[in-house]
Amino acid sequence: MSTKIKVTMPCDEANHVCDKTQYKEASLWDMIKLNIHLIYCRACRKYTKNNTILTKKIKDSKVECLDKDCKESMKKDFDKVLSEYQ
Repeated sequence: MSTKIKVTMPCDEANHVCDKTQYKEASLWDMIKLNIHLIYCRACRKYTKNNTILTKKIKDSKVECLDKDCKESMKKDFDKVLSEYQ
């Protein structure tokens, strides 16, 4: 059995790790491999940069979500109006 440690990763795996990092689900080893990959891969650096910008914009947004009761009320109202037109 080989005891080599694989440090390189393909771009699709790097993008997946980048996404996991965004949600703080990536392991330390994954982040180390990602940073090594980003040294030589311009496309993944751009993907990571865009992902970081998107994450920051979402966190800074002032979007308020509806609670479950409000959604149910809206759905009932919508279904009622829809049934009147059918």
